[in-house]
Amino acid sequence: MEQLFEKVFKELGYDVTPKVVKSNKDADFQCDECFKLAKDYHKAPVMIAGEVVDKLKAEPEFDNYFKEVSVAGPGFINIIVSDKYINDQLRKLMGKEILGATKEDKTIVIDYGGPNVAKPLHVGHLRSAVIGQAINNILKFKGNNTISDVHLGDIGTQMGQVIYGILIDFPDTKPEDIEIDLDYLNVTYPKMSALCKEDEKVKAKCLQITKELQDGDPTYRILWQKIVDLSVSDIKRIYDYLDVHFDLWYGESHAYKQFDEMMPYLEKQGILIEDDGAKIIDVKEEGDKIEIPPCLIQKSDGAYLYATSDLGTIWQRVKDFKPDEIIYVVDGRQSMHFVQVFRAANKGKIYNGVLQHHGFGTVNGEDNKPFKTRSGGALKLEDLIKQVKEVFISLREENKNMDEEDIDKIVNAIIKFADLQNNLERNYIFDIKKFSGVAGKTGPYILYTYLRINKIISESSGKLSNAIYSETDRALRLKMLEVSSVIDQASKERRPHYLADYLYDLSVTANNFYQNNKVSGLDGIQKDDFMTILNFNNYIIETLLELLGIKIPKAM
Repeated sequence: MEQLFEKVFKELGYDVTPKVVKSNKDADFQCDECFKLAKDYHKAPVMIAGEVVDKLKAEPEFDNYFKEVSVAGPGFINIIVSDKYINDQLRKLMGKEILGATKEDKTIVIDYGGPNVAKPLHVGHLRSAVIGQAINNILKFKGNNTISDVHLGDIGTQMGQVIYGILIDFPDTKPEDIEIDLDYLNVTYPKMSALCKEDEKVKAKCLQITKELQDGDPTYRILWQKIVDLSVSDIKRIYDYLDVHFDLWYGESHAYKQFDEMMPYLEKQGILIEDDGAKIIDVKEEGDKIEIPPCLIQKSDGAYLYATSDLGTIWQRVKDFKPDEIIYVVDGRQSMHFVQVFRAANKGKIYNGVLQHHGFGTVNGEDNKPFKTRSGGALKLEDLIKQVKEVFISLREENKNMDEEDIDKIVNAIIKFADLQNNLERNYIFDIKKFSGVAGKTGPYILYTYLRINKIISESSGKLSNAIYSETDRALRLKMLEVSSVIDQASKERRPHYLADYLYDLSVTANNFYQNNKVSGLDGIQKDDFMTILNFNNYIIETLLELLGIKIPKAM
């Protein structure tokens, strides 16, 4: 349509590349270019629009595209497409791979998850995992080679604190003979963390242990490995439940292996500056509207920092994968950190590809503050999952007798759709009861729509006639035609909420169709048409739910 409009505008002497956009009322689409042209050509927009519509109606292709094109208001061009055109486009879409989305072929490393070893996953880890996995799924669906990395915090201060606790609790036991379990870790870390806040000597000792661990102390490495094995096993268990998976289970400790190679390289670049014994990289740039502090690479005592390990990780990723892009799905409150690291990587000529930080907001309780337990601590992610499951089961008597696997799929849908329907940059309130219902913009509503329609679907030829039987039928067919551009937009902007929004709109439109069209008892061409569009509707729902990491239960 845009090509045809461009041809008409240019034949009338107007130099413009017109856009045809979706209309919110009175039409399917609209073209608003006449307002932009009015000033340059000294004509009222309504006059230009009238010329375009008259010329368009004389075009031989007009009937292939349009049912009606008219001038509205002061110069809008309203477009109603023909039934034949809608069905022609649907037939084409049904035959296309990846639902007509644009194919891509990039190598993209995606960094999401980011839990700290020795600590249980809490609700703050939810968004990184769920959003990151959805972005990964979308990019992979479009043909990209994605490499996902959990990027564990496995050699930071918390490790020194837990090792200190172990040394106190097992003073006369050889490191290799010490036996600890997950319960021990869950008690020891908060106890030692609190002790460090109270006792400066203990804090200094834990920092010393951390530094010696990073330098390769053999005793500490044995204890470190025990902690890592226990903690990662539990982290994987919860991520598996959420259907969140990673190609790489690397941590900061892997980045430390790069420093012997990376640090001399940075020295050669001449960008490391001595500052009171520490080493920094000046990353401020002309035109900065806010102060960008230097990127601290090495402390005066020789210890490395988060920025150093992130640079080491980029170094390793470039060496191993030669990626076109590296994407970070990490809390938005770390945005300054990533500005510093990205600039240091560019300035140090470590990587000249695309580096992107997609920072997300917080998951909040009903008080609109970050989700906490009643005692004020961070709510464990496992406890949130349990709460959601309990609320869902309590909503209806029938839910108590549901298949356990189906309940888990619905719990996943509740949690993930509640999160992914939001622009990732925003905070949102997690209302368990609201998001567990089958009415409104919820995961269960989308699942219910699919299962409801699935009950009436029968086999069809997969072909469509050129007929459309009602306004709700027409609305559903037009809505399905939006899917390609929605996938492309979600991929381009790394915003899964576009898919969630579309899934909800499609489900509402499909339910309106179901309620307003007689489907059972039909035969012949109309039945075949309806079965074809309903089959395709559910194929779209199933595909997009998979991209969001949501599986469909057998029943609900």
